Amino acid sequence: MKPQPVIDPLAVAALDTERHVAAAGWDQPARLFALVRTADLLEREPQLRDQMGPADLADGALTAIEQEGLPATSSVETLLGRLAWPAEVDGCAFAIERMVVPPEAERELPARGDDAVDQLAAHPDRKDVRLLVAVLRDGASICLLRQRDHDSDDAVATGKDIAPGLVAALRATFED
Repeated sequence: MKPQPVIDPLAVAALDTERHVAAAGWDQPARLFALVRTADLLEREPQLRDQMGPADLADGALTAIEQEGLPATSSVETLLGRLAWPAEVDGCAFAIERMVVPPEAERELPARGDDAVDQLAAHPDRKDVRLLVAVLRDGASICLLRQRDHDSDDAVATGKDIAPGLVAALRATFED
């Protein structure tokens, strides 16, 4: 069976954004992107049209705009809890790297945070992953997962429920 092209605007924007983040390699800080309807963006910034290809101009297309200068914080929850978006922003995408270990390794972690991180980092079954979660104001979402040891565009896992907590936290940034 021949793979079908991705045409959902949120999926296209998420895949493009994930590839953009991946191009910078591993060991990056968290990165945040506003998602805006490309047609609305071009109304405000018509000079950008020359930088866009046909796929960028498709009906319903979304453009990702990186939000640079994220404040330093001790937790993702704190960072996302401070976010609010203006009405012109239709969605957002958030990329973050994490270490994943088997569940039994998590049960054996020491209580102290620094010791736990050191133990996770040294675990022989540890996997480094990058999550990119994208949500729209209307609640639509998509999650992408790239593994460091399978680092290629055609090995990125896609699903709606890969990171439900992060999806919920990003949706909350659009609530009044």
